[in-house]
Amino acid sequence: MLQPMKTFFAPSSLATILLTASAPATWGSTYLVTTEFLPEDRPLISAVIRTLPAGLILIGMTRSFVPSLGWGRLLVLSLLNIGAFQALLFVAAYRLPGGIAAVVGAFQPLMMLALVWGVERQRPRRLPIGTALGGVAGMALLFAAPGAQWDFVGLSAAGAGTTSMA
Repeated sequence: MLQPMKTFFAPSSLATILLTASAPATWGSTYLVTTEFLPEDRPLISAVIRTLPAGLILIGMTRSFVPSLGWGRLLVLSLLNIGAFQALLFVAAYRLPGGIAAVVGAFQPLMMLALVWGVERQRPRRLPIGTALGGVAGMALLFAAPGAQWDFVGLSAAGAGTTSMA
């Protein structure tokens, strides 16, 4: 006899759905907020404005210490995932249209597959490669405007940020 699937949230919980939807909506507003509301050509200040409040809230909520053996890993992940990525994200946001940066960001799954192949020696299967390529193609069809400005520094920052996040 089949049992009904359990859900992670109550179907009637509109607040849960709205809260969940707010994360990608907020993340997706980066380029608009950067170009319209943040100080011009200040990517590091913009990165700090974006990450410091959340970091302080998390520290206040957890109040736990990292074991001494975990500091090296924490520092590498912090540098790549927060420090470098956020700074490069804002360099790209100041120099590129959001659509072009979104297309560059869509390469992240391919970069992850390449990293797993290079580091873990696990050759990626065709399905993940195909779906990652399909994602890049889809993003290009949706967001790459024909008259968009291609800025080398912006593209380099977007590519390096995507690699850093991967």
